[in-house]
Amino acid sequence: MAILLAGGLGTRFDAAGRRNKLLAPLPGDPLNRPVALASAHALLAVLPRVIAVVRPDSAELENVLLQAGCEVVMSHATQRGMGATLAAGIRSSVDEAPPPGLEHLDGWLVALADMPYIHPHTIRAIAGGLTSPEGIVAPSYQGQRGHPVAFGSALTSRLAALDGDIGARDLLIGGHITIVDVDDAGIVRDIDTPDDLR
Repeated sequence: MAILLAGGLGTRFDAAGRRNKLLAPLPGDPLNRPVALASAHALLAVLPRVIAVVRPDSAELENVLLQAGCEVVMSHATQRGMGATLAAGIRSSVDEAPPPGLEHLDGWLVALADMPYIHPHTIRAIAGGLTSPEGIVAPSYQGQRGHPVAFGSALTSRLAALDGDIGARDLLIGGHITIVDVDDAGIVRDIDTPDDLR
């Protein structure tokens, strides 16, 4: 299962908050998809269930992600940062009975909605590298670690307890991480400013 973090304010993209970078058209995309939709499609090409966490004031983004096939969680926790957003996504899925066929979850693949250039084969390699409930798997491109990151099911309670804006950094520092080398610059390429779309 994937958790797609789509609740950031994107103030570096538009300090006034009028334009949501996740809804900006992705240049060169043959389908003219917005950033978040391209990110969601890459996950959905590999994984059967993607939970996207968005801010409560993001109805347009919610609709885009719902139409893509994601489950969407609107959460005020997004105001507290990436860690709180991730925890909200984890808790929402743990509180619900999984759909038929998904009763035995192997873990979580955590992705950022502002990273639309990641190839599905990279996502497949990361998910496939998760072989133990305690495992953590991260990709690397030319020696630089990137996203998304997979966490084994034994880490569910720790992920659900996260808060603030640090995300899962403490887990990454304290845990044993399996690094998967990939030929995919998309794992280190995000959209922070309008220049990143040029």
